[in-house]
Amino acid sequence: MNNDTVVYVTEEGLEKIKAELHFLKNERREEISHRLELAIAHGDLSENADYDYAKQEQAFVEGRIKDLEDSLRRAEVIENDGRADKVRVGCTVTVAEKGYEDEPESYFIVGIHEADPGNGRISNESPIGRALLGAKVGQVVTVKAPAGDIQMIVQAIE
Repeated sequence: MNNDTVVYVTEEGLEKIKAELHFLKNERREEISHRLELAIAHGDLSENADYDYAKQEQAFVEGRIKDLEDSLRRAEVIENDGRADKVRVGCTVTVAEKGYEDEPESYFIVGIHEADPGNGRISNESPIGRALLGAKVGQVVTVKAPAGDIQMIVQAIE
């Protein structure tokens, strides 16, 4: 992820990132270190599955720490200033697929770390999120989806 693009988060999301980072640095690292010590104590590392697994886990945790630290460096907390004139990160938008206007769906537009499509939270970087950003009520947007283009009508913005 190492670039300079903004990572949008809610205040709650920011706290979750900080908590995960604290856990990984202060508890998980220590746990893995202890497991590595035990594995090393068993001798021959060339055929030591516990050692190999602990090293892989250590690499994953260190990568995750770097990712979270980078995200915190670029984080911008989403502020809802009450404007609902166009879709932006931090608002809830109600849309319907063209031809299915009587089956609306609502999405809360969030940053990538807080996306949870099953619970109506979509990332500003997702195909739907990208297509909706900047749209106004009544506007038809085209979502570039893997299965093909989808036309959606913006019905409401909160």
